[in-house]
Amino acid sequence: MRYAICFTPPASDPLSLMAAHWLGRNAFSGDMLEPPAVRGLGIHEIAFHTAVPRRYGFHGVLKAPFHLSSDLSESQLLRDLMRFSGTVLPFQIPRLEVARLGNFYGLLPHVPCEQIQYLASVIVQEFDRFRAPLSEADIERSDPDGLSAAQFSNLHRWGNPYVMEEFRFHMPVTGPVNAIDMPRIEPALRTIFEPVLREPVMVSNVALMIEEGTGGPFRVHSLHPMGKVSARKIA
Repeated sequence: MRYAICFTPPASDPLSLMAAHWLGRNAFSGDMLEPPAVRGLGIHEIAFHTAVPRRYGFHGVLKAPFHLSSDLSESQLLRDLMRFSGTVLPFQIPRLEVARLGNFYGLLPHVPCEQIQYLASVIVQEFDRFRAPLSEADIERSDPDGLSAAQFSNLHRWGNPYVMEEFRFHMPVTGPVNAIDMPRIEPALRTIFEPVLREPVMVSNVALMIEEGTGGPFRVHSLHPMGKVSARKIA
């Protein structure tokens, strides 16, 4: 079982609902869903391209999946996450857009968002004590030979190469896509997601996601509202 600290909109948010249908699974309920009808893409083709993000559920990672340290408990993690969330003010990402990151697609801020970068960096540091040390197998899976010096240092210090200055917030909506398929996948993604990306995205909670068993799907365990209770009531 692993844990991850992420951002995802509430279950009833139109973006969450659309993403759940596209990925074929609702990360809150665990229900499997039929994908939307997309001209030029069959159901099985969509299922193939969404297999990787379907397992993880719709989210933007802030602290990547980790095994819990043997001397700490899930209840302690929940308590500290609840406390931490209350110290961070909500903010908006002005606009998300469909974009390619390497060979997969995700929803990324249209322009860099310093607040989400800062939030991720603080969470990585604040909750690192809950992370069990990486095994040699974990390190090998990260392909250390292909990392930059900064990424290699991050891997050994924080358990993940892509943190701090190497972090780029994204909400994956495909796994790896062959270059031949990109001209069909990208416009389909824009057709599906752009109607629910017209408004700013409110970052007002931090989600704890938990892996079901070993290698199972991740589900949203709990959403932790950001900001003091009094400030949330005013908002």
